[in-house]
Amino acid sequence: MARLTIRIDFEPGHALGPGKVRLLEQIAETGSIRSAAASMKMSYRRAWLLVQALEKTFGAPLIVAATGGRKGGGTSLTPLGKKVIKLYRAVEQTAVVRAAKEVQTLVHSRYSAAKKPVKLRKK
Repeated sequence: MARLTIRIDFEPGHALGPGKVRLLEQIAETGSIRSAAASMKMSYRRAWLLVQALEKTFGAPLIVAATGGRKGGGTSLTPLGKKVIKLYRAVEQTAVVRAAKEVQTLVHSRYSAAKKPVKLRKK
């Protein structure tokens, strides 16, 4: 089944897409960059670099880390981090709903084109 994927390119080198948003969601869910990275089958370093890239894009922290102690520390999202997820998911949902008919037309075009033989012109 086809699905619409949204990537927002703010400027060269600054983008927000489903992978980065999912990473933020996993950090919120697990309370840990390491656990979020593991759940997405990526290295801690890769996850950390993605978070840093997002923070550079938005010009402010999206996560906050608490140091250890009795509760063991952890990582949570800042209000901006939560807002980024919420707004991205709203954009995504709006696009999916508004483009559903066109996406289905593309899917049907793909299948109908595959059934027709292709004629090649001779030179």
